[in-house]
Amino acid sequence: MPECWDGVSEGSGGGQVGREDGTSLCPWRRGLLTSPGEHDIETPYGLLHVVIRGSPKGNRPAILTYHDVGLNHKLCFNTFFNFEDMQEITKHFVVCHVDAPGQQVGASQFPQGYQFPSMEQLAAMLPSVVQHFGFKYVIGIGVGAGAYVLAKFALIFPDLVEGLVLMNIDPNGKGWIDWAATKLSGLTSTLPDTVLSHLFSQEELVSNTELVQSYRQQIGNVVNQANLQLFWNMYNRCGHTRPKSAPSTALVLCVCSCPVMLVVGDNAPAEDGVVECNSKLDPTTTTFLKMADSGGLPQVTQPGKLTEAFKYFLQGMGYMPSASMTRLARSRTASLTSAGSVDGSRPQACTHSESSEGLGQVNHTMEVSC
Repeated sequence: MPECWDGVSEGSGGGQVGREDGTSLCPWRRGLLTSPGEHDIETPYGLLHVVIRGSPKGNRPAILTYHDVGLNHKLCFNTFFNFEDMQEITKHFVVCHVDAPGQQVGASQFPQGYQFPSMEQLAAMLPSVVQHFGFKYVIGIGVGAGAYVLAKFALIFPDLVEGLVLMNIDPNGKGWIDWAATKLSGLTSTLPDTVLSHLFSQEELVSNTELVQSYRQQIGNVVNQANLQLFWNMYNRCGHTRPKSAPSTALVLCVCSCPVMLVVGDNAPAEDGVVECNSKLDPTTTTFLKMADSGGLPQVTQPGKLTEAFKYFLQGMGYMPSASMTRLARSRTASLTSAGSVDGSRPQACTHSESSEGLGQVNHTMEVSC
């Protein structure tokens, strides 16, 4: 492949381009950036490593991704965004991949005593990214811990988020029992193995040994282990240290005005949590996609199905109306026609749609298994 998946030639570095006076506001608006690449963005809580793929498309939102704990943007989203059918989507949107602090490939180890940002602080770092590149708003795609961060981001900065695709989101963060089990297992397990139990179900750990072994090696070799431990500890504390007065992620999403698509595999560790989250959300703005024959990483094991669902999600918001109708969309249309008397209609308004792309029609959502 002549170009690596993130849009820059392998080994080419990327580098951040700034103003002549040394500041680093939107390089596209200054006309200084000739190609996408890697950037280190200053935020109130430290640097964020960001990879841009493509270029801004008029007034359309950017697709902003945030990975799960134990991964980085490449390990989490490489397979999905390299999938052939995704190219029909990415040609319409610039893609902004965000790595949590210190989780990117080749990251330096944090100094002794470094305080890793809280989940709320991780969310509060994202406006700096949006402003740096001049994005008006984003469509977020998050997995696990990344989904948690994006949900917080949408609550704190609703004007910057047009839609959310949240995979494997835990509506309450980690609870006391899960936290205690993690602490105990951590006494006898390596960090990669502990993370694997978060990413994959017990059945997958036993049956899908090739995939699991691949991720075990990559988590151990690609991600800085000391930095990963800090992220892991923070994510596992986010539930049991959450003040009683603080809203759960499910309640956070309830107040989000943007469309939300929840995704989980039918054999994923997070299945029960996502089902619970879906039960608490507004059905008029929520789509629940439960993927058959899929485990903890549906974007890796079922990229085709997820691409179809994402395309339909975008069409529901008024984008890509001329894109080919997917198999999943046809299935949903048929299901809605036959099941309308059971679930009823769930109107969903299009938001932030460009006049040239708006569908100008009412859309419907319902639970789908595929």
